[in-house]
Amino acid sequence: MKYLFLCLFLFVSISISSGQDFYDWDKVREIRLDFDKPNWADILGRMKNQESEQRLSAKLTIDGKQYESEVGVRFKGNSSYKNTSKGGAKKLPFNIKIDYKQKNQKHEDGYETIKLSNGFRDPSFVREILSYEIARKYMPASQSNFAKLYINGEYVGLYSNTESVDDEFLKNHFGEKKGVLIKCDPEWTAKEAKNCPEGDKSSLMYLGENPQCYFPDYEIKSDTGWQSLIWLTKILKDAPEKIAGAINVDQTLWMHAFNNVLVNLDSYTGRLSHNYYLYRDSAGCFQPIVWDMNLSFGGFRFDGNGTPLTNEEMITFNPLPPFKKKNPKPPLLVNLLNNSLWRKIYLAHMRTIVEENFSNGEFKNRCAELEKFIENEVKNDPNKLYGFDDFKKNFNETVKVEGAEIIGLNELMDARVEYLKNHPLLAAESPRIDSVNHYQFGNTLAIQATVSGAEKVWAYYRYNPKDVFQLIELKDDSRHNDQLASDNVWGATLNFLPGTQYYVVAENEKAASLLPERASYEFFKVEAPKEQ
Repeated sequence: MKYLFLCLFLFVSISISSGQDFYDWDKVREIRLDFDKPNWADILGRMKNQESEQRLSAKLTIDGKQYESEVGVRFKGNSSYKNTSKGGAKKLPFNIKIDYKQKNQKHEDGYETIKLSNGFRDPSFVREILSYEIARKYMPASQSNFAKLYINGEYVGLYSNTESVDDEFLKNHFGEKKGVLIKCDPEWTAKEAKNCPEGDKSSLMYLGENPQCYFPDYEIKSDTGWQSLIWLTKILKDAPEKIAGAINVDQTLWMHAFNNVLVNLDSYTGRLSHNYYLYRDSAGCFQPIVWDMNLSFGGFRFDGNGTPLTNEEMITFNPLPPFKKKNPKPPLLVNLLNNSLWRKIYLAHMRTIVEENFSNGEFKNRCAELEKFIENEVKNDPNKLYGFDDFKKNFNETVKVEGAEIIGLNELMDARVEYLKNHPLLAAESPRIDSVNHYQFGNTLAIQATVSGAEKVWAYYRYNPKDVFQLIELKDDSRHNDQLASDNVWGATLNFLPGTQYYVVAENEKAASLLPERASYEFFKVEAPKEQ
């Protein structure tokens, strides 16, 4: 018998080592744009108001390095643009395309697009950076840091600088870029197509076979994609038994768990059912990608059912969120949580996020670190949207800006963590997975898990990193390479294949546990046996 040592494999970006530098959190980037036209702001404003994808050329300099070819610039955002521009603010959000005129022109770390957000409705100015830092532990998510923007020599202010979900992002996270990429975000000014059923924003409701019915709520970023989107919505409506082969279930559960813990309601969970991407990879499976975090941590109060939530209602936002009155069955959420095992995994993911980021004090320490890091930059920002006092206060208390109350970061999460830790759904005793091992017997791979307090134990496995994880049940009956019956050692066998990836889930009546806890973003990997 050959024994294979366990190898914990972390599913992370496959980009080159220097690819992280542009988004290092502790470096404030200096970005300079120089337009030939003195009325550049009026031109960009007209383009934005016309919902045009046109761009205005400009010279770009980053950290002292000027680019040879001009880049393309446009305003970006919905509320972050419309609300601030209406008030006459100078600090508007920007989208800068580096390869606009010269297709092989990129930042030295490989990035083609720069997206700068102005901190709308976030007096703390750190919601976006904090949220992406947490998300990246569990799912593909953008990098984000801070940048100072100058236009025609004039300092505009401090921005959050967030990695675009584009070809470079797809290559780094999925090893490919040729699939279907869909931005799930309603166009505010778009008109509903005639003879289409009423939809519910970007919730993936099935609206029939006419692609025009989906135009107002989705944007295809790849060459094709409407039929793929319709295919997914139809499965969610009519064939829930096929969901596991259509969308990455576990990553979708992570997305929903993340949105719930952080009260990120400007997402699929809230009124607009938006701010995420879907990427259909070469295996035909959709991968969810979170996006737009400036209103995370309670910056957006609408769960879709009437008046805005109070501070107390956000603190006690239910782990199983209330569904909308207009659409009581948002398909991407309802279909997953209606499955008993998936619902328990979702709740286990919530526990992991709480334990690894909040109940251990890490979040509060990180807030203090970021506050200190950007304090002087915020103070010296000539066009900051909110006062410096609001910046200081919003880490710990609610502040009122533009008629809206923005709850304090620690004010929200200190109380919410206590609520979640004591909630019956998260406090239920879960099985304990003490160890996981695997062994090779010729062409057979045996997986063993020592688990107590479980009614069932499962292994999710795949032979190829681009495959969908398959499910196999482990048994404790002495007939599945599990030693003795009822000895808490559970086993199952698969065909042996080097490179196999797997993780273990144990469940009882009320709860589930995973090992690794960050599965499926982390998993065990079977290595080839060493030569004797």
